[in-house]
This record gives sequence, C-alpha cells and structure tokens, in this order.
Amino acid sequence: MNTKILSSQALKVIDDYMHFHVGNAVSSVPYFNNKTARARMTLRARVGKGSPKDILEELESVIVKHHIVADTLADESLKKLLVENNLGVDCSAFAYYVLDAENRERGQGHLNRRILFMNNFNPIGKMKCYLRPVENCDVKTFGSDNNSRVIPLKNVQPGDIITMLEGPDASDRNHILVVHEVEYDNGIPKSVFYSHAIAYPEEGLYGNGIKQGKIEITYPDQELTKQIWTEDGSILKAQKIFSQAQASKTELRRLKWLS
Repeated sequence: MNTKILSSQALKVIDDYMHFHVGNAVSSVPYFNNKTARARMTLRARVGKGSPKDILEELESVIVKHHIVADTLADESLKKLLVENNLGVDCSAFAYYVLDAENRERGQGHLNRRILFMNNFNPIGKMKCYLRPVENCDVKTFGSDNNSRVIPLKNVQPGDIITMLEGPDASDRNHILVVHEVEYDNGIPKSVFYSHAIAYPEEGLYGNGIKQGKIEITYPDQELTKQIWTEDGSILKAQKIFSQAQASKTELRRLKWLS
C-alpha cells in the first residue's frame, strides 16, 4: 500500500486548528457559522475567517482583558472561551489556509494570487477581494470552473477538494472538505482521508470544530456517494456529512493550477 499526503506545512495548518494550544490546554478550534452570528466587517478571527495565528492573537487579548491566567486553562475551558468569544473558523476559511500553505509549498505562491474571486465584478468588489481575500473565498468560489476542475475518483490525490453545493433546502449550507491523504494499491486509490470544519447538531455548543474522516473506495469508477464514509472509524458518525453529500451537488475537484 502506497500513501501520499499533503506537504508538511499544509498538515501543520490542519494540526494547528485541530490541536490549538494555549498554556497547557489543547482544543479543536470551534466551527463558526457566520449565518447565525451575522458578524460583518470586523476582525477576521471573529467572523470565522482567521488563521490559527489570528485566533491566538485575538484570544490572547481576551485573556488579558479578563485577567485570565493562561496556564490555568483546561481543555474544556479553552474550548468554552473560544466559543463564547465567537472565535472559530468556517469550512471555506479552513480550506483556504490549508490550500494556501499547500500552494506555497508547491511553488505556486499565495492562494489569493491564483483565485479568481466571484465578487470582483466592480471596483468596490475588486477592492474587497484584494483587502479581504479569505472573507471573499467561499465554497462557490472554490467550486467554480474558473478555479477548479472536476476530476474522476480514480485520479484523486492530496490537495484535492470535495465541494457540496445546492442542497435541497435553504437550511443546508454549502460545504467543502480537503483531501489530506490518499492510500493507493498498485496505483489505484483505496482510501481517501479528508479534513473539514463542521458543526453537527448532536455535538452541542462545545463539541464542534475540525473533523477528519475516511472514504473507503469500493467502486473507483463511481461517484463519491457510492463509497463508504466514516469519521472516527464510525459509519454512524459520518452519517450527517454523508447525507449532505447525497443531497447536494457533490464533486471531487482540483485547483486548476495544481498538477
């Protein structure tokens, strides 16, 4: 069995979100739903668009403001502090920072120099995209034919994305997964491992964040929803995201400038 993975820098971004450190405490960065919070034109870390560094810097200001001793934080209290101060990341921003790191490691430069933004149709839109690229790079932008192309499952590789668009009703949000590892057997992909930022209702206010899952490829010539999806080794835990994949326009895509 042969394995391919993302670059070390891209994997570090994933790990920094999954194992966010403050003092002795470790927590997954929470998922941020801006449709619920309705935050606009504020600090990037407070609208679900912050890098791990952005989030840490803003959290440090909260700690100072409230006279919290960082070394006294436990894992649970760190997660609670993040959630209650609206510090988190949404799925497209998470994908943006991971893919930005991967782009740079492959010699393609920063992602904002490559992405064709969908909101740059007038001078004001162009200025917004230039000044706030992460905020203007949503799932539709990643899934646009201007930026990525659909690829067959048999050609999957790390750095590919899985986009879910056009859910059956307004409550279904667009979503994106990043492929961080692929296992092959004689050149044929057998398992696809993905990372994403997600909130499952059953996890409550403090259980959401960065998740990783596996797609076991049993039918390489068929679509993603014909494969076996698991999270934490459980088909049941992957049921929510699998159901969203089934109900959406789900595509395996590759950024056009990545080979």
